Amino acid sequence: MFKNKSIEEFIDALSSKQPVPSGGGASALAGTMGTALASMVGNLTLGKKRYADVQEDIIILQQKVSVLTEELMELIDKDAEVFLPLSKAYSLPSTTDEEKEYKDKVMEEALNTACSVPVSIMEKSYEMLLLLGEYAEKGSRIAISDVAVSAVMLRAAITGASVNVYINTKAMRDRNRAEQLNSHCDDIMEKGKKLADEIFERVEKNLR
Repeated sequence: MFKNKSIEEFIDALSSKQPVPSGGGASALAGTMGTALASMVGNLTLGKKRYADVQEDIIILQQKVSVLTEELMELIDKDAEVFLPLSKAYSLPSTTDEEKEYKDKVMEEALNTACSVPVSIMEKSYEMLLLLGEYAEKGSRIAISDVAVSAVMLRAAITGASVNVYINTKAMRDRNRAEQLNSHCDDIMEKGKKLADEIFERVEKNLR
């Protein structure tokens, strides 16, 4: 359960030669930091007279972000879980035709499963970006820079998770399924990077 480890323990595990946690878990953590920063901005806005007219909006945002934070935290461990069957599949024997056929079948299933978590990381991070603009507009001005940092973290989560999809789809024999996954990720990548950059630049412009 990597999500329950201290930061130091997680970094030690991430830097070790063990296969998990790896880039997928790191991407999920980046996404979680992005949601947490947005939540912090919300908490600094709630209860402030200066922002009395947006209190209800922030409360609704905070509820949505709380769910996304928990989901992304769960994906830190999920990424490790789905990698293990794939690592075992790679080591299956493939000497005879029967062994090759069985390995191909298991590999295809494991590759599909391994793609599921980074795809979810991308989807959840983009979902957070769709909410982040409202924090930039209505959140406490003393924490507006943290909205920009949140955008950077969410952008990193999306781009980082994408390559964990692409490395698996490249090995798939079912090219239709592979292209379907690639296309979905390409779409999130394009929209996510654009939105993250727009939010970052908007905040940066107001700070300089």
